[in-house]
Formats: sequence, C-alpha cells, structure tokens
Amino acid sequence: MHPLIGRLIVNFVLCLICFIAYSSQIFIIWPWYGSALSVDLLKLLVPFNVLVGFLLWNYFLAVFTDPGRVPDAWKPDTHADGYEVKKLTGAPRYCRMCQKFKPPRTHHCRQCNRCVLRMDHHCPWINNCVGHFNHGHFIRFLFFVDLACSYHVTMVTKRVLSTVGGMYWDEPSSVELVMIIMNYVACIPVLLAVGGFSIYHFYSLLGNSTTIEGWEKDKVAVMVRKGKTREVTFPYDLGMRRNIESVLGPRPLLWCCPTRAPGTGLKYELSNKDGAPWPPKDSDSSYSNSSSTHNGNDDNTNTSSPWTYENGSLNPNLRPSNGQIQNSPRRRRIPGASSLPPYHPDYRPDDDQQATYEPSQILDEESSEGSIEENHAPDRANGHVRRGSEGYEIRPEGREEMLRRYLEEIGEEPDRYLRYIPQPDSVDSASDDDDVPLAQRREMIQQQ
Repeated sequence: MHPLIGRLIVNFVLCLICFIAYSSQIFIIWPWYGSALSVDLLKLLVPFNVLVGFLLWNYFLAVFTDPGRVPDAWKPDTHADGYEVKKLTGAPRYCRMCQKFKPPRTHHCRQCNRCVLRMDHHCPWINNCVGHFNHGHFIRFLFFVDLACSYHVTMVTKRVLSTVGGMYWDEPSSVELVMIIMNYVACIPVLLAVGGFSIYHFYSLLGNSTTIEGWEKDKVAVMVRKGKTREVTFPYDLGMRRNIESVLGPRPLLWCCPTRAPGTGLKYELSNKDGAPWPPKDSDSSYSNSSSTHNGNDDNTNTSSPWTYENGSLNPNLRPSNGQIQNSPRRRRIPGASSLPPYHPDYRPDDDQQATYEPSQILDEESSEGSIEENHAPDRANGHVRRGSEGYEIRPEGREEMLRRYLEEIGEEPDRYLRYIPQPDSVDSASDDDDVPLAQRREMIQQQ
C-alpha cells in the first residue's frame, strides 16, 4: 500500500471519530439542554469526553509507536530455552529479506518491508504494524472505541426517547433530526464492526496469542484431528492474569492508561518446559530434524535446508522430495546441454548450442517410464511426454526426417526415388519470349 493512501486512511479515521464525538454534542445534546451550561449537562458530557480523549490518545500512540524491530547485531542463544527454529530443519529462524535472525514470535511484514517483533498483523486503519511495543495501545484503542460508541448511542437514544410523549417544545428541530440520523448511521456500523473485531483480540489477549499464532493454532488443531502430529500445548500461554500483564503491564490499575510494553520483545517466557517446537512439525514431512545438525558451527551456514543458511547460495545437496521426480530418468541431464534456464545469470549460450538430442536416448528414457495412455500419446520416438498441465512436448524435426519416416511407414525405401524440386524459369528466357510478336510465335509453334 502506498504511504499516501495510508495517511489518507488515518485522516479519514480521525475525521470519523471527531464527527461522531463532537457533532452529537454540538447539534443534539447542547440544544436539548437549552443551549445553556448546567450541572446535568456536565454530568452527561464529561465522562463521554474523557472516553474520547483516551480513545484519541491511544490511537495516536498506536499510529506513531514503533512496533519493534530486530537489532542489527542480534543472534539467538541456541543454548537457552525459548528460541524458535525452522519447522523443517530445526535451524534458527532467519529472514532473507532483512538479512537478520528472527527472534521468537517475529515475522516479516511485506507492507512495512521489515521484521516486526511479536507481530500480530498489519492494520491499515493505523497505517502501522501491531507489534510488541504498540500492541497494548491498540488493545486500549479498541476498548475505548467500544465504550465511547456505546455511550454515544445511549446518549443519542435518550434524546430521541425524550420526545415521545413530551411537549411540542421538546421536539427536535430539522437540523437536530438530520444530525441524529447521521450519528446513528456513522456510529452503529462502527460499533458493530469494531466490537466484533475487539472480541477476537480480547480473546487472543487472554490466551497470549497473536493473529498469526491464532492461524497456527487452528492449523495444528486440524493436524491433530488428522493424526499428523501429536497435541502440543501453546508455549506462550501463561494463564489469564499473566497473559494480560505481558501486554498491558503488571499493574491492573494502569491497564487502561498508556504505558510502555514490558520486556524487550526478543525473548518470552514459556509455559511448556519440555522444549517442544512451535508450530509442531508435520509427521508426513520428508525432512527430519535429525538431519539438521550444526556440526559445531554456531552460524549454521551448512544445514539440510533447501536453501543454504545465511550465505544466499543454493544447497549443493538439494534433492527433490517427490520420489517419482527424484528417480525419473527423464530428469537426467543430456551431455552438452545447459542445466540452467536462459534467464539465469550463469547461463552460457555455448553450452546450449552443444546440446544434442539423440532419438535413441529419448526412446530409451521413455521406454523406462512405464505405461502411459497410448490413445492420447504421440509418437514415443519423437515426443517427450510430460505429465501435468504442460501436456506433450514434441521435439522439432525437419522435412527430410518427416519424409523418411512416412516412406518407412508405407513400406517404401527412403532412397529409392529422387524427389523432383521444380526450378523457376530463368529471367533471360522469359525476357526473350516477351520480345517475340504473337504472330511469329504462332508460326514457330506450328513449324515445330
């Protein structure tokens, strides 16, 4: 998303908050109390403005607080508990976009183009990621939006009910009636949408999980039901009270006040001491954690990952996980052919020009593939069968080869007949004939 669009969304949210908060007080509540300051008016509006003030304060902090970034020189302590590893290889997590190690619960945001500590999600309404240092501000912002909108709807509804059975001077004016309708239209959808969103985030707060970790927990539950993995306890669930304290702070009286998030975001306390990885590995995976030994190398540059760790080059031991592809003879490289695609920086056209495709090689390779549907397959000696959406790949052949194959099919010898290739008339003879008159040309023909 373009930064300008993000700023426009933030300004739109601010305008919507101000419209709902202050249009109701100026055009609905103030005329209702006779456009005069009174104690009853203050009792009604002061709590509402306090809620609006906390709402705007937390919204400002959620927008402008850095959610947390990985320090440049940070490296995981592989001898301590609580560091996360790759799901397939067991090596420490590493971000190739940022060229940094990933602390626990850290993920790369494509919108912010960097890794975010304890990333929950990227929120377009605050034009920022929800991470470790602004997660509490975001939770408090949702909480005060729910309270302020509920107070607003109650306040406006009380004004509407006051006109029922009242005197004629209590009836709202045309401007007041229009503003009542507009406030209902603006506030009720916000209350329903943000309210449902808040319920999910409050539930995640009680379990000390983020939105991304919620998806992981759902995936693990499906894997457990299918018997692909054993049931693993979520490692960061410390209990309801401690889960809230890990985000809003250790003092319950200050949970509604903006405070700095506890901790550094680089390490988190665990509830399971068995050291089980999260998310758990699928038992059907073709990789094993036992193959990811570090061999005493702390930087983990040589692992069994499909990509060599941290050095940016391909793993020389990379092999396809599909057994049919791995053992397929069609995957054997023909001598002289380039193994790299033309767009690869190391591709050399000279190698491609030396590629030779012998029909006997192709026939031997195809004959070892097993039976394929003969009704839909082309000539096995000249066609290269490829399963999948690619269909058939036919190797190009010249006219001479096509003619030779046709003569062999009808039982003729290929070299028995000489092909006649008509040649165009010479330009000189055509020009001489054009100079002879028609009558003289007729006589010449008759004499012949």
